[in-house]
Amino acid sequence: MPALTLVTPRGTITIARDVVAAIVAETAARCYGIVGLTTGSRVARLLRRPGVTVAGEAGGLRIALHVVVEHGLNLAEVAATVRSQITYDVERLTGLTVEAVEVFVEDVRVTA
Repeated sequence: MPALTLVTPRGTITIARDVVAAIVAETAARCYGIVGLTTGSRVARLLRRPGVTVAGEAGGLRIALHVVVEHGLNLAEVAATVRSQITYDVERLTGLTVEAVEVFVEDVRVTA
């Protein structure tokens, strides 16, 4: 997929999708209740893709995130918090618009 291009009055900014994926992964790792990221599917594991997908254009990014959540927490609340924080961080750090963040809870895990 091509890089994301943001046109501003002072010039053009091009941001690689991998940069957005890195921001998403770092933000998710800091969110309460998230134990880690997972690839989500066996095919994705074979292709060695991380648990983040960035689709769409600069005016409307669609982000998919596959996570492992701490056991005993409300999954809907954790997912809503992750969605909100990722939207905020990506828009604040890049200037791009986030249209949707889909959070797929792939597993729950008890941590020590």
